[in-house]
Amino acid sequence: ETEGGLEVLVERLGRRHLRCGKCGMEVKGSRGRLPRERRWRDLSVRDKVLWIIYRPYRVACPRCGIRVERVPWAPRFSRVTTALAKAVALLAKKLSWKEVAEHFQLNLKTVAKIIRWVVSEGLKLRQLQPLHILGIDEVSRKKGHTYFTLFYDLERGGLLWVSEGRTEGAVDLFFAWLGKRRTRTIQAICLDMWAPYLASVKRHAPHALTVFDRFHLVRHLNDAVDKVRREMVQRLQGEEKSAIKGTRYLWVKNPWNLTETERLTLSTLLTINMPIVRAYMLKEAFQKFWDYFSTGWAEKWLRQWFWWATHSRLKPLRDFAHLLRRHEAGILAWIKLRISNGALEGMNHKIKLVSRRAYGFRDPYNFVIAIFHGCADLPMPL
Repeated sequence: ETEGGLEVLVERLGRRHLRCGKCGMEVKGSRGRLPRERRWRDLSVRDKVLWIIYRPYRVACPRCGIRVERVPWAPRFSRVTTALAKAVALLAKKLSWKEVAEHFQLNLKTVAKIIRWVVSEGLKLRQLQPLHILGIDEVSRKKGHTYFTLFYDLERGGLLWVSEGRTEGAVDLFFAWLGKRRTRTIQAICLDMWAPYLASVKRHAPHALTVFDRFHLVRHLNDAVDKVRREMVQRLQGEEKSAIKGTRYLWVKNPWNLTETERLTLSTLLTINMPIVRAYMLKEAFQKFWDYFSTGWAEKWLRQWFWWATHSRLKPLRDFAHLLRRHEAGILAWIKLRISNGALEGMNHKIKLVSRRAYGFRDPYNFVIAIFHGCADLPMPL
């Protein structure tokens, strides 16, 4: 026992066979020892820091040449034991890296190094199944339109990849990692109508059916309805303006989610002949599209709704209708496959929780590592 904690001196037991530090092959004999002892930090004993001290041997491996022996209590190049690294990795899924470092009395850089190694090895050990249904979505990294692009296996429910940015290059990077052989197994890709994503998908997976995400489509429609409301608020004055102002969520909420007070307020507003009422009626009429199971009937209904919207004299709704027309094939594909990025939206909340726990990440690489560690369910290499 010392001022720095507990120290355990380890020596070779008899003529125990040594192993190569690189490949792990058992080697007979040695080529001497290192000139100085090495120290490994282990799990604390009560409130005492525990150090393992050992002077490793050099071995002559037939495959790798002269190498430092592999020790059984720690990974290669690591200065913490396997037991401590595993404890750090498990706790880092629940707490921020800073809190983990304080709990184990480690340097923050040591914790970051451990988690990077765990993620790197976990990605190597992960057994990927054939990818049939791919989901692509973005998540905000910080203020100022800074995003990560997420790639998700919608069939099995697992995070596959994270790319920095919301660009065509971010999607290209994923397909480069996935490889041409695995890309050929993709049958459908669910994504929003972001042009850079579509360009990369068409170039790398032209055989896959493109399906536009239902939740993004509804968000575009709700934004159009709210734009009509905001234009009215800017034009109206007096009591009419007071009646409309502050009613944003009444118009975009589903009727079954309204409270009793909200339902009464909305009923009163619907009796007034205003542009926002026409926009609301068109929004509710569009919901019928999701009930169709026949692509033919759904297409007929979509064309009918397109006519209503383009003749509504509401520019935001006309713009939304033309957006539907430009992406009609991908929207109708939903009727057949009925897939969405709902699971990815849940993953987005989990990622934001990872960011909030750490009060944000300065280094985007560390944020990506934290996302993989907390959300990708990688195998533990320890």
